[in-house]
Amino acid sequence: MLNFIFLQAATAANTTAQQGNSWSFWVMMILIFVVFYFFMIRPQQKKQKELQQQRDALKKGDKVVTAGGIYGNIKEVQDTTFLIEIAKDLVIKVDKGSVYVSAEAVKQEEKK
Repeated sequence: MLNFIFLQAATAANTTAQQGNSWSFWVMMILIFVVFYFFMIRPQQKKQKELQQQRDALKKGDKVVTAGGIYGNIKEVQDTTFLIEIAKDLVIKVDKGSVYVSAEAVKQEEKK
């Protein structure tokens, strides 16, 4: 009889421990997701949004660098592309996604 009571108590304690472990597992998974979101995903989204705003603000005459490392001046702004003059009378058509503001241009703006 005494063994039966101890066995029932041990089973109840084991079931409670398993339920607690399951609950703490989900809490830890949620905490990990929150940490990833605030330290990795959100800053990257802010950076992408800032880069897109810079690209939208580019206008004729701005100095830019393409993703391929080509420096030039914007000659014309189109819907999804830029016409960039890289030498006298040499104009290339480049997708907006591969154009960055030139570091030289950023330095000139900071001086103003």
